[in-house]
Amino acid sequence: MSTTTTMAELNGLVGSELGTSEWYEVTQEHVNLFADATGDHQWIHVDPERATKESPFGGPIAHGYLTLSLLVPLFGGVLRVTDTAMGVNYGLNKVRFPSPVPVGSKVRLTATLTNVEEIAGGKQLTFSCVIEREGGDKPVCIAEPVYRYYGG
Repeated sequence: MSTTTTMAELNGLVGSELGTSEWYEVTQEHVNLFADATGDHQWIHVDPERATKESPFGGPIAHGYLTLSLLVPLFGGVLRVTDTAMGVNYGLNKVRFPSPVPVGSKVRLTATLTNVEEIAGGKQLTFSCVIEREGGDKPVCIAEPVYRYYGG
């Protein structure tokens, strides 16, 4: 399920769950590329053999910030605003990682629109987002991203 809307209709969606993305598999390749991009090569992420033997998670896990960065591809499957010229990430109000993402897990995003504010040339939107892991009992990420959408 996803929502397709226009800038003018956004205010009417406040409080609405916008949808849930498709499942997305987090692979060791994703984790390794993220480690290279950020310089975070902690063994619990990039050394599957050691992580399996020594980690309390039973194997390698994705970085928390990798999980957070999945908001970008997952969010595209939840909301589409048809008459924007561009959207930008304005920041985050809150982020928590209640549960790890073991490599090989599938995750998906559910988003609710919590606030819309008028800004010069567009609107600022705040969302309540939950990323869950398939088969998990707790979310892997809870975040309140703030995006700005500008009209076309």
